[in-house]
Amino acid sequence: MLDQRLVRENPELIATQLGRRGLNVDLSSLQQIAQHQRDLEEERSTLQAEGNRIGKVVGQKIKAGADPKGAEVADLRQQGNAIKQKVSALEDEEKQIASRLKDQLLTFPNLPSADSPDGKDENDNIEVRSWGVPRQQEGLDEHWAIADRLGLLDSERSVRIAQSRFVTLFGQGARLERALINFMLDLHGSKGYKEVLPPVLVNSASLTGSGQLPKFAEESFRCADDDLWLTPTAEVPVTSLHRDEIIPGDQLPLKYVAYSPCFRREAGSYGRDTRGLIRLHQFNKVELYWFVHPEHSAEAHAQITADAEAVLQALELPYRVLELCTGDLGFSASRTYDLEVWLAGAGAYREISSCSVCGDFQARRSSIRTKEGKVTRLVHTLNGSGLAIGRTMAALLENGQQSDGSVLLPQALVPYFGGNRIQPE
Repeated sequence: MLDQRLVRENPELIATQLGRRGLNVDLSSLQQIAQHQRDLEEERSTLQAEGNRIGKVVGQKIKAGADPKGAEVADLRQQGNAIKQKVSALEDEEKQIASRLKDQLLTFPNLPSADSPDGKDENDNIEVRSWGVPRQQEGLDEHWAIADRLGLLDSERSVRIAQSRFVTLFGQGARLERALINFMLDLHGSKGYKEVLPPVLVNSASLTGSGQLPKFAEESFRCADDDLWLTPTAEVPVTSLHRDEIIPGDQLPLKYVAYSPCFRREAGSYGRDTRGLIRLHQFNKVELYWFVHPEHSAEAHAQITADAEAVLQALELPYRVLELCTGDLGFSASRTYDLEVWLAGAGAYREISSCSVCGDFQARRSSIRTKEGKVTRLVHTLNGSGLAIGRTMAALLENGQQSDGSVLLPQALVPYFGGNRIQPE
């Protein structure tokens, strides 16, 4: 959420930065609301101070011998009561204005980092580096054809169970999914991440705090009878692990790794990636999440990206790193590196992780602060997929496919899968 003080004092800066995202906004009315709230707060504080002063005078008068029921004390108490009534009215108005201001501020995305390259859309993203040699060969199958041939998944039965864009994994497919989850959790755990298994159902406050609500309500699945939603990513519950908390400075950084099923409507994507594991309503993901000191967020961004890359390197999957331009940034992100894995069958790179620094955007929405001495301030948060399991499986199938119909797996997975090949059954 944007800083209210910045809205009051420098709305031009906000408009300029949002303009880098391709948004044309007029903040004059919002500035007036923010200033009105500030004026009400100052007026209320002044009146409360005067009320407190009058209360002290009453006590002093009585202590000095004045009649508690006399005219002088009665007059002072009448003044105090009048001030209390004014303060109460101001508090009610202030709450209404604050709620109105917050509702509007929640709709604005994060301001892009000064380091994020300007651009309109994904075509303006910049390739930072690449790793591995992409396998380029005629006649390679895409992952869904390989999975179908090996009996790893079934989409038609999943439609019977739920609807389209769900899959059921069988046999070696289910085992590979489980192997990937355990491998990623162990790898990140060895790098100092604390494993957490959060609830899959999250409340509206958690979605709002991470930036999913109100913007992306239509892309999430909601339980009709409760204030609960199916989480679109473990980023949501992990953000709220420390909602409304002050984290002691000597405990930072906090580094979490969380596995969770994720649920998304994929609104607007119909007709795209209708086969296979790329764009599903339900998928598994291992998420990396950091709470850090503000001055350490840049180095933390580099590290969380490297930790996500380490998974791809261990699995011997070629990939490239893109820095997203301002027009392609996610709602809560100020700067993002995307990892795109090579899919040999499709002959293309596909996104498998987004590693983002969010600054104090989520921390302000979730009231997550840190304290060193007498100084209290908002923490910075970062998140990144480490990795999306289904897309990782797709990359393994396409890059590891063999002429005999089997799929060769990387050595790092052998202890988890129980072999180095997926064989036709």
